[in-house]
Amino acid sequence: MPTGIGMSDTRVSRPRRECEGSRVMPFGAVGADRAAGPADDARDEASALPWIEEADQVAPRDARELSKLFFDRLRTLEEGTPEHEYARGTLIEMNLTLVHYVASRYRNRGNGQMEDIVQVGTVGLIKAIDRFDVSRGFEFTSFAVPWILGEIKRYFRDTSWAVHVPRRLQELRAELARSQEKLACVLGREPTVRELAADLAVTEEEALEGIMAANGYAAGSLDAPHDASDDGEGPHTGRSLADVMGDPDPAIEVFEHLHALAPLLAELDERERRIIEMRFGQEMTQAEIGVVLGISQMHVSRLLSRTLARLRTCLLTSD
Repeated sequence: MPTGIGMSDTRVSRPRRECEGSRVMPFGAVGADRAAGPADDARDEASALPWIEEADQVAPRDARELSKLFFDRLRTLEEGTPEHEYARGTLIEMNLTLVHYVASRYRNRGNGQMEDIVQVGTVGLIKAIDRFDVSRGFEFTSFAVPWILGEIKRYFRDTSWAVHVPRRLQELRAELARSQEKLACVLGREPTVRELAADLAVTEEEALEGIMAANGYAAGSLDAPHDASDDGEGPHTGRSLADVMGDPDPAIEVFEHLHALAPLLAELDERERRIIEMRFGQEMTQAEIGVVLGISQMHVSRLLSRTLARLRTCLLTSD
């Protein structure tokens, strides 16, 4: 069973009845040989539906006509009764062709798992059947297709992205793709970020955010082979992408700290800067610093502690 889908099969179970050698027979006629009271007669009259042995094999044209009959009867039946389950299950099976029709549009999307797409489309079909009101005069087909399509689109929205991206950025990415294609035809070249932003009436920062979000749609494998040339036509080295990826440089963190500390050091007075330079640059002891400055080692310790505390506070505030 495909992962994440709560249905094991697109066929829907329904109460079985004796067919007496016929594929289609009135549902109310089943069990007519038993004694029937007034309540049984009323129920049989309300649920006089044809018994369809293989509802999923009914031709689409016949399914449309039979669906009208079943919907008329469905609203008169009590929910949870065998008659209601039969009518509802038969409607689902007869209209599975709608699910396959809509799902066929997405045959080349995702991982190619058509079974997953059909099953989520069937969920939309079931929701459409439960919400359809035959008294409004609409065709069930025109009512059901948007429900099926909505479930399938929701499935792709929730599962297709390799990295979770907010829906706002997913929609912006789609708009950017359409705008880029349109502007490329008009301009004869690839549009800039500024031109894309102007066309969509968004800021350049929002456009860049949408472009960056597109990187989360698909993920590459670290085990993918790595070729010497970018076009893949060079000699095969037998190495994977993970083999040629660099490790984080530990000196980067030191550089970032020094870069953030430089303007704070410039704000210190001359004596404080000298103490910091002698203590950490020349690695002198506090006693040696005291001799150079003509002050006690205790005074040097207090000055050093106060200066370091101020630098630490300012550094954390700037972060």
